[in-house]
Amino acid sequence: KKHRGGGHKGGRGMAGTGKRNKSKWTWVIKYMPNYLGKHGFHRPKAVQREVIAVNLKFIDEHLDELMQMGVAYEEEGKIIVDTTQFADKVLGTGKLTKPLVIKAYSFSPKAQERIEAAGGEALLA
Repeated sequence: KKHRGGGHKGGRGMAGTGKRNKSKWTWVIKYMPNYLGKHGFHRPKAVQREVIAVNLKFIDEHLDELMQMGVAYEEEGKIIVDTTQFADKVLGTGKLTKPLVIKAYSFSPKAQERIEAAGGEALLA
């Protein structure tokens, strides 16, 4: 301790708020009442699931590439985009320039509104 330039303080910051003589206890209770103890709830990692989202802007800009990959295809004069192969949810950022039929596990309300406004259809998979 003598060689670290801290003097004989016995720690830094909130060090020493522990077992013996509770020297900082009244300060902690007054100014930082939530400092000690555990707070809140954490969902177990096994239960958590990352939602992969895609925006309408991405679908509209990369439509040609999606058709080459086989994710999007034309059927009865309609272009169908199956986003279930690469995403879980479709979000509403951006605009559609063509009427598209988009299949997805879920849609945001804004995405559904914009797909229908462009003359397309939102299908839940």
